[in-house]
Parts: sequence; C-alpha cells; structure tokens
Amino acid sequence: MSRDGGVLLPHGGYEKLRAYAVAEAVYDATVVFCDRFVDRRSRTHDQMVQAARSGVRNISEGSGAAATSRKTEIKLTNVARASLNDELRKDYRSFLIQNGLRVWHKDAPEALAMRERLKHDVAPDLPPARPGVVRLSGLAGLAQFVGVAEPEMAANAMLCAVNQAAYLLRRLCEQQARAFLETGGFTENLYAARVRARASIANAMVPACPLCGKPMRQRTARQGPHAGQPFWGCTGYPDCKGTMASGRE
Repeated sequence: MSRDGGVLLPHGGYEKLRAYAVAEAVYDATVVFCDRFVDRRSRTHDQMVQAARSGVRNISEGSGAAATSRKTEIKLTNVARASLNDELRKDYRSFLIQNGLRVWHKDAPEALAMRERLKHDVAPDLPPARPGVVRLSGLAGLAQFVGVAEPEMAANAMLCAVNQAAYLLRRLCEQQARAFLETGGFTENLYAARVRARASIANAMVPACPLCGKPMRQRTARQGPHAGQPFWGCTGYPDCKGTMASGRE
C-alpha cells in the first residue's frame, strides 16, 4: 500500500491479496473452461468470461481508486464479489445441471479435497500421481487442470474456486468498511491535512519573546496612545512583560 504524498489515502498493493490471486486464477481457468465446453458463438461463453474478468479487474480498479475514494473502493470490490458469486457461480452450476452432471455438495469428500488444494498455490505433500490420473495440484495449476479434466470435475473445481474467491472478497469488503469507519475518507483526510498545514504556518509566524524566549500571543492595547492597536505580548505574562510591535500598525 502507498500514499503518494500527504493527502492521498493508502492504495495499491492488490497483487498481494489472496482474494486477487484466486480471482485471477478463476478468470484464467474460466477462459480455458469456456473454450473447451461452451460454444464460442454463444452469449453464455462471452458472459461467463466477462463475469470472471469483472471479478478480477474490479479489484485492481478499486485498489487504485482507494487513493481518493474509500466508497469507490468498497463499491468496486463488491462488484467483483457479485460478478463471481451471483453470476459466474450460477453459470457453472447451470452447466452441470443442464448437462446431467453431478453438483458436488459442499461437504462431499471430493469438494473438501478440492477446496483444501485450492488454499495453496501448490498443495504440499502430494503423493506421486498415478499414471493416467488427472488431478489438481493447487491454485496455480487450476487452468491447466481444467484444460484436461472431465466436464464434471472441471466445473466442480471451478465452483470451489469461485466460492473461495467470493468468500475472500466478502471478507475484503468488510475489512475495507472497517478501515473507512476507523480512519475516514479522502475528504476528511484532506481537511485534516489542511488544518495541520495552516496551524504549522501560523506557528511559524509566532515570534519568540525578546526577554524570555517563550512564544508570544497577539493582543490589543486597551489604553494609552496605542489603544485599539495590536501588539505581541509574552504568553508568560504576568511573570514576563515582554512586548513587541505587531507590524500591522
């Protein structure tokens, strides 16, 4: 995350987010899946690819927009989540149902094993693969796996990955909302920075007392030949009676 100056909010760094890594893997694998199993001339092909693309690109766009708008960041992160959870996930489920294939229950052994492997870029401690067996090695190999797996296994693997991405994006939205509540938005930060800058300028213009060195305070003479005129008086008054002309006479 970076600030790029004193008034911009922290932004960027989305490449390090797990939510982004999973969403990007979903996008790449969706392109492979659709090219294999969905007619390229159909609207479904384009809609699934666009939903997957929206899921990843809105994360990066929201991260950049965070510099000046927490509201836009949260909105775009939620658009990414909705594209995956409310559109792409349903398309994969429909593909399975419409082709007479099994939709794995979330607690089915196959789904649990698939979700566990998707938690890692490369799943640790995997035994050697048996000859002719197609298996998922981890998130980094999702697109390759989808490119060779049977339709039921490929679509269910994508469902697991999409669910994981949607969950991570929901958590990211919640985190961004908390950050907004705790630290405020760009307008608030800009106002606070302006107040600090004006206070700094004002403090730099305050002279030191010629007698004791303490900062002085501008006052107005109440009597005498200079009544009604401003002057600088020591803040240590009445212990110190140092004065100085204000320069505004």
